[in-house]
Amino acid sequence: MQPDDERFINIEMALANVERMLDDLNQVIIEQGKMIEKLSLQNQYLMNLAESDTVKPQSEETPPPHY
Repeated sequence: MQPDDERFINIEMALANVERMLDDLNQVIIEQGKMIEKLSLQNQYLMNLAESDTVKPQSEETPPPHY
C-alpha cells in the first residue's frame, strides 16, 4: 500500500467517525427539543393553574378540620 493510499484511508475513517458523531449529536438535539416542548407545555399548564381559582393565597385557605 502506498503512503498516500494509507493517508486517504485514515482521512476517510476520521470523516466517517465525525459523521457518526454528528448524527448522534443531532439525535440528542432532537430529543432535547421534544423534552423542551413537553416541559414548556407543562409549565404553561401549571402557570394557568396557579392563576385560576384552584390555588388560593395562604390567607384565604381554610385550616384543616383537625385544627
